[in-house]
Amino acid sequence: MSDSSQGAGSAAGSKRKDVRRNQQALLDAAGAVFVASGVDAPVRDIAAKVGVGVGTVYRHFPTRADLVIAVYRHQVDACAEAGPVLLSTSSTPYAALGQWVDLFVDFLVTKHGLAAAMQGDSTGFETLHAYFLDRLLPVCTELIDAAAASGEIRSDLDAYHLMRGIGNLCIGAESDPRYDARQLVALLVAGLRQPS
Repeated sequence: MSDSSQGAGSAAGSKRKDVRRNQQALLDAAGAVFVASGVDAPVRDIAAKVGVGVGTVYRHFPTRADLVIAVYRHQVDACAEAGPVLLSTSSTPYAALGQWVDLFVDFLVTKHGLAAAMQGDSTGFETLHAYFLDRLLPVCTELIDAAAASGEIRSDLDAYHLMRGIGNLCIGAESDPRYDARQLVALLVAGLRQPS
């Protein structure tokens, strides 16, 4: 391989990294805007948060549904990756579970607008729901098992039921400024504590 072809390969690799980094920045910004303003927030708000033009957002995500789906997958991945990190860095497994649940609530508030954004694409929605369960159930199970093994919470808790309960408490949080889902979820998590 000649030096010029190695240089071209290196430049292409660097460009791909820049594109991925830009895309990640857009997804992070879109997620934050969606949490604050819902999935119908103007694309210009997302672009402004990153410091790019609206055209840049549309180059990466041609439709709102593309953007919402990408944010959904990005946040599922972030939630899944956070679990083991929180377990290794938190003072207790119960503290890690509580911090993870906070991330999960933020994700759920973003997720509630997904169905409308997908406009009847039931197959696409089912695929994303399966992805959600495949990625997050094992993480939640690991956190619950660690907190139960440490004696901090009850040992008869099922991750699916906890996630489902949290999801139900988050319904409506994006459309009612008086409703604080996080406060109710915190009460639910506090209720998991093993009596001393």
